[in-house]
Amino acid sequence: MAKTLKKLTTIILITLIILLSLHTQMALSTDTDEEEEEEYVLESPLSSQPRTRSRFLASKIIIKKGRHCDNTSVAHNICNGIRSSNGTGLLFCCKKHCRNVLSDKNNCGECGHKCKHGERCCNGICTNLFFNDGSHCGKCNNKCSPGVSCDNGFCGYA
Repeated sequence: MAKTLKKLTTIILITLIILLSLHTQMALSTDTDEEEEEEYVLESPLSSQPRTRSRFLASKIIIKKGRHCDNTSVAHNICNGIRSSNGTGLLFCCKKHCRNVLSDKNNCGECGHKCKHGERCCNGICTNLFFNDGSHCGKCNNKCSPGVSCDNGFCGYA
């Protein structure tokens, strides 16, 4: 009886460890996949870029997330508070890399301001997406209907 109980306990512990490690790996992979593919389309031309005669001939300037920048040099700082992606991005040079301070959870609102565990950076403010006023329910800018509360990341969850 004691051997059977020991084996059963061991099997349950191993199963729990495997499930927890899979859950952690899935959470980490979704966080990085979501952020790695970001590209920012600049709304105004960089001062170092030559101006064209026609705005129709001007090419879009695209900066990939994490592009190298130098905040000590004006000539090499390509993301010094420049707006991008139709107002959804505000690029700053944080630790020599371009970051969108409106959505980067490690640089939320300003360089170096990290959001707490379980929070996301929504419009430059660290926000708990599971329990809030309903303006960022489950994801940023997902507003609940008037009178409906946000619980567990769902509008009107009962």
